[in-house]
Amino acid sequence: MTESIAKEIGKEVKKARKENGLTQQDLSQKVSISRSYIADIEGGRYIPSVEILISLSKELKIDMNLF
Repeated sequence: MTESIAKEIGKEVKKARKENGLTQQDLSQKVSISRSYIADIEGGRYIPSVEILISLSKELKIDMNLF
């Protein structure tokens, strides 16, 4: 179950990042986390903390209810 949640979050983050015309590096700088951590989130390898999810949702202009 946790794995499917991680993959869903990753899918939504990647989709929103691309729709906003951002690279992983751009996004990582805006939310103050490493580019590799963005890649791990998008790849469904990690579930980000609530704090990181809030930062991502604000930066990517996505509804937290998607998560």
